[in-house]
Order: sequence, then C-alpha cells, then structure tokens
Amino acid sequence: MNAGELEVFDAGRRADGYELGLAVGQRFGETIRSRMRGDLFLHEQLLPFASTAAGKPLLAALEAANRARYPRYWDELVGTADGSGVPLLHVILVNFRKEIRPFIPKKADHERREEPDADCSDILMVSESTAIVAHNEDANVALLGHTYLVKATPDGASSFTAYTYAGELPTCAFGFNSNGVAFTLDSVPPAISEVAAGGIAVNFVSRDLLEARDLDDAMRRVCSPGVSVGHCYNLMDVRARRIATVETASRNRFAVHEAGPAPSFHANMYRHLQVEQVFDENSMSRQKRAAQCDMNSKEKALSVLGDAADEKYPIFMTGPTLYTLCTVLVDLDKETMTIYRGNPRSTDAVPLLLPML
Repeated sequence: MNAGELEVFDAGRRADGYELGLAVGQRFGETIRSRMRGDLFLHEQLLPFASTAAGKPLLAALEAANRARYPRYWDELVGTADGSGVPLLHVILVNFRKEIRPFIPKKADHERREEPDADCSDILMVSESTAIVAHNEDANVALLGHTYLVKATPDGASSFTAYTYAGELPTCAFGFNSNGVAFTLDSVPPAISEVAAGGIAVNFVSRDLLEARDLDDAMRRVCSPGVSVGHCYNLMDVRARRIATVETASRNRFAVHEAGPAPSFHANMYRHLQVEQVFDENSMSRQKRAAQCDMNSKEKALSVLGDAADEKYPIFMTGPTLYTLCTVLVDLDKETMTIYRGNPRSTDAVPLLLPML
C-alpha cells in the first residue's frame, strides 16, 4: 500500500521490541541504507565527533540513560540496525542527533557544514464546530523519499500509526494510537546553556507517546523524563476532544497551553515556556505571516500551511535546504488523520485518509 511515495507497513503484533525493529529494518532496509548514505551531517559531523575524547563519554551517557529508561525502545533501535544492515552506531547517532549537535565544536565557517533545524508549523483550534490540528512536516531536503508509515500493536491491545524517518524510532514527526491519542512535534532551539548533557532523548520520548492511554498520560510521558534538550508536543485526545501544546526543557521544566476557539500558530520557538533560546528568523517570519491570515476553519488552516508569500521564509517550503515533506490534518470530530503529499492548496495534493479509532 502506498500514497504517492509514502509506503505503509503494518508490522502486526510485536510485543518484543527487537522483533518490531527487526521487521521495520528488513521491510525498509534499502530506504534506511539510502538515507544513511546521503546524510552529510552524520558523516561529516556526528561520526567524527563520536570518536573524540568529548564525544565518547557523551554518547555513552546518552546510551546508558535512554537504555535504562526505555529498554524496549532501545531494543527496537538495535533491531532496526540489524534488520537494515546499517551499523548500529549510525542508527544510534541519527536518533541522538538533537542531543549531540549542541556539543559538536564549532569550526571556521568554511570548514563546517551547518545543519539547519528541522522546521515545522502547526495550527491548533478547538471551537464548538471545529477541533483540529493542521501541521507541516518540514525537514532537510535529503529526507525526501526517506520516510514511511509504521503501524504496529506492541502490547497486543492498542496499536499505533507513526510517520517515521528512515532509521529512526517511530516517530520524531507525528502519529496516533487506537486509544485516540495523537500528536505532532515542533523543534525549538534552546541556547547551549539550556542543554543537559547525556539526558533523555526526544526520539525516545516521542516513541513513548505512541503508547499513551489519554491526554493526561501523554502529558506525564513528555513532562516527566529528564530530557537533554527541549521540544514542543502538540497533544490530542480524540475521545475527550482536547488539544494541548506542551513545551518542555531540560531540568524537568514544561509549560502547557490548551487550545481554544481562537486558532493558534506554533512554529519553532518557545511561546509559553520562559527559557533562553536561539533567535530563529525563519520561525519568526512564519509566525508573523500566519498572524496576517485567517485560520478559523479546516480549509483556511490548510491554505495557510500552503502559503509561500514570503519568498525567503515561506510557510510551505520547497528547498533548496528545507522542504515540507507533507501536510497533516487531524480532525478530532471526524476521528481522522489526513496526510497530504504536495501543497495542500493545490488540487494535485495526494491525500491519504487514516481512521484513528
């Protein structure tokens, strides 16, 4: 089954983490190997740093912390490496890239290839007539053709569906489960002083979210770990008809903002949690553009996410570095997630409709 280039793999009942990872690795082996071959940041920055005097203890601390807290997900990661034939170190590094990147020493501009942050945009609204989250999944253009959907039933009861970057845990992007819990994610750029070395990794937290029972349980799962770097989680509970944005940071700090009738736009800077952060001109430009637009319906929200009026920093990105891989609409009243390949403003956009319950 596929929609455009998006392949869907149903791994079935897989209580054993290694088994699940192995099945995904085997099914998408070529896609994972292709992603790893073309990942310049992996080869030029992460791998060299991993063998340095500073990199080795950081990597060991990250492995120890995440393996101890999430042993089943660590087994998934190992299984993915084995199933795809990719070196385990490569898989570990791409799953820890957000936690390692702040500690890689900066070199002269001509020596270092700077990796742009993954930039995503979200519109959230809960009114009497509409309860939606609309989301642009933006990433490095190298990830085009290197994503897929994974469906699985890890505990024999509830199942999940997750949009997954090749070689990474499901999911650093968005997903939902049969309990009616869904989420989208936005990166946020904390200053180096806000990063805790060797803490819990975002990819493991978002993997854990796929098994949340309800909104309160989802909040507990994102707020309780001692994370290394912060993140923004847009959490949804279909059955309770609630949507909340949770911004997290190291040292167990978080802020919760529940969506209401007035549409809110979230890009890639903290809006609710007071932490020192890096100014992101791209994010601020998208935030400013969205403020000029009407977003108070599903159709208008999708239109805003397809906006490219700002040529330098469009909301809908088409390269040369960052690219909108897809646009997602979660409709809590219809209990559906729709993934659009292509600009959602266009009649050529390819939709994939996924029932959530």
